[in-house]
Amino acid sequence: MIGSALGIAVDSVFANPTASLLPSGSLMIGVSQETAEAEGQAADFLARAQAEIPTLLPTTLADPQTIKPVRDTAAYLRWRINPAADIDSIYRNLYKTGDTVFLDFGQHVTGYLSLEVEGVGTNVDSPARIRFTFGETPGDIAEELYPYKGNLASAWLPDEVLNLDPLPGNFTITRRHAFRYLRIDVLSTSPKFSVRFSKIEVKSITSAQGQALPISSDVQPLAKQIDHVAIDTLRNCMQTIFEDGPRRDQRLWIGDLRLQALSNYVTFRNYGLVKRCLYLLAAFPQEDGLLRACVFEKPAPRHSGDTILDYACIYAALLREYLDQTGDIATCRALWPTVLRQMEIVSGYINADGVFVDPKTIWVFIDWNEKLHRDASMQGVIIFSLRHALVLAEKLGDLASKKRLEDMVEQLAAAARQKFLDPQLQLFVSGPDRQVSWASQAWLSLAGVLSIADTTSLLKRAVGHKEILPPSTPYLYHYVVEAMITHGLKDEADDVIVSYWGGMVRRGADTFWEIYDPDDSLASPYGDVHINSFCHAWSCTPAYFFRKFGLGASQAYGQA
Repeated sequence: MIGSALGIAVDSVFANPTASLLPSGSLMIGVSQETAEAEGQAADFLARAQAEIPTLLPTTLADPQTIKPVRDTAAYLRWRINPAADIDSIYRNLYKTGDTVFLDFGQHVTGYLSLEVEGVGTNVDSPARIRFTFGETPGDIAEELYPYKGNLASAWLPDEVLNLDPLPGNFTITRRHAFRYLRIDVLSTSPKFSVRFSKIEVKSITSAQGQALPISSDVQPLAKQIDHVAIDTLRNCMQTIFEDGPRRDQRLWIGDLRLQALSNYVTFRNYGLVKRCLYLLAAFPQEDGLLRACVFEKPAPRHSGDTILDYACIYAALLREYLDQTGDIATCRALWPTVLRQMEIVSGYINADGVFVDPKTIWVFIDWNEKLHRDASMQGVIIFSLRHALVLAEKLGDLASKKRLEDMVEQLAAAARQKFLDPQLQLFVSGPDRQVSWASQAWLSLAGVLSIADTTSLLKRAVGHKEILPPSTPYLYHYVVEAMITHGLKDEADDVIVSYWGGMVRRGADTFWEIYDPDDSLASPYGDVHINSFCHAWSCTPAYFFRKFGLGASQAYGQA
């Protein structure tokens, strides 16, 4: 626990995660009254969240083209899509048991598929059993999904088997899907008839209203492509919450939300949706007040069992940035105790030297890279979040909390320099092997541990360090770019976007992916690429960087 080495009394709130920055009288409330008040607050937050449910705007896409996936060992996604000889043959051909047809709607959509099916033959004397497979990438429809090798529930796989009866009929698949491609397999019909398909449509839905605010006309063509894909990614994820992925998991995660909110502020400006999500997250904490990492929305809002320590900290940045964008002081005042509670709890994982110690009992995410040592980056996340909390404390006039937070920032930053800055390398290191990673450089840079000039020099050294451990997700790549931009490395930030997000575009992405390994198209943190999300919220932030910081005009985009 934090001790006198931090200049804070051992019995202070920062030494005891069960203590509170709130007025001391609140600690004298009886347990039953305290529980009742917590339940009342949760109900109030939930009511405020429900008042911000947005309208979903439908768009109908019809007449998909008939296509043929072709195995291509030279293609990153393993397949290329060729148009069928007769692109509208789906509406004229008859299909019987064992037949398959592949369709392309031309763009990624999130919504509901409907179609008309009739039986043609001597006698329609049975249902038609049909499998529909929904693909975000060609591999989803061209490769067999089973046997499934992943560690998430196979129920997330994007296929449906339906017995269509009676025929003819108009059928709608009631489960919402996210896809561009569709595979239809006729699994079984009576030998006496075949099926004909017609009026194949998808009703695509989103809460993103209108067109995104325009990008600068000065950006390069590749930057425009990247921006288009980023906007489509964000649009598909904007439902009645900011979903992490409209295919999987379809829920609200704190980490994804911050990146979506930043992009939303400079594109669609749906402030009410951010407000809804802030209240939903605050309505379902653990008993000790730690925020759950994610919240389920349907059939009714409820908490998950996941807690991620770095996500809980980032809530402070979420609220501060919301206030900066909206000036909504009332919402921030209502949620300010939630922010303080996250800071109090995380302080319980700081030792007497002011250094974060991983308790191993709570998830510290940072990135999916299994090789990553996370102590240094988590120290950075804590300081970064404390600085955002400091701004909130000042704007809300909570001077007592502001002073405590200032003391904590000062001491944790000093401890970070002492513990994690390698004097020879002049880079941040973490763990017994003194690992050099982009996670450590990005987060401790964003934490302001060093001066701006020293941080700029450090990041330039990191760019040239050949053995630095790279990120494995767009989520961490965002923070690398954010660290670079905030310390003047605009060209280097452009280079990262060109290489990483541009790499996805060049390899066929029409929405950005949950995970991208340039050397392995089958990479998956879940053991099976077919369970990956290929439209994922945390990958949408090039739209933010282009508009907020004027990236995208570099010649690096033209040379890619």
